[in-house]
Amino acid sequence: MSPPLLVELFNRLPERHLQEPPREGKARWQTALEKFKKRVEDRYNEGTLVRLLEIGDGRCRQAALTALSLLGTMNSNAAVAARLHDDDPDTRHLAVDTLWAIWFRADSEENNQELQRLQRMRDREKALAGFEQLLQRAPNFAEAYNQRAVLEFRMKQYERSIADCEKALQLNPYHFGAQAGIAQCFLQMRKHKAALKAFRAALKLNPYLEGVAETIRALENALEEEGRKDDKK
Repeated sequence: MSPPLLVELFNRLPERHLQEPPREGKARWQTALEKFKKRVEDRYNEGTLVRLLEIGDGRCRQAALTALSLLGTMNSNAAVAARLHDDDPDTRHLAVDTLWAIWFRADSEENNQELQRLQRMRDREKALAGFEQLLQRAPNFAEAYNQRAVLEFRMKQYERSIADCEKALQLNPYHFGAQAGIAQCFLQMRKHKAALKAFRAALKLNPYLEGVAETIRALENALEEEGRKDDKK
């Protein structure tokens, strides 16, 4: 199918209105999104969507990203991650959302649902036990390692969190969240040189990560100041 058809389907999605009640707006959006998904699914396969993502204009890229957020698998991971470097901010924002959608459904339906359940769980110890069981069943589920790393970070288990982030990156080298997680752990451990290196790596994966460029500058200034103090000793 030609790119204009995908864009036409995308253009049928409703705009969100600030004055509309949140619940009504969400319901209206979800209904339209399901129709969009069905129409795209009937006409396109993932490979075609990836090609449109790579060769289409800005509006076409946004349409393809929206479709891949609903239908994409890890097979489109690299192509979607490339759009994190897009010149258009709306396209970059859609690329971020699409990657998270793909990463969270990268395993079986049962394991995907279990990951979301564990993410919502308030009892941290039970959640850790659940992650252990999930990863025994799904040892290649990168997002499960990343979400366990998030939990471990909250529990101040920084070394374990780093190890899980590294495993997530081993399985999914485009995972800017895991790379930023490593940086945050080093920052909490006051290992500023390691944190700076990790933040720089995260910014290479996603050049527009919120607040990371500012953190890098702050770390560079702090380390430079430490160096001057050491020189005076």
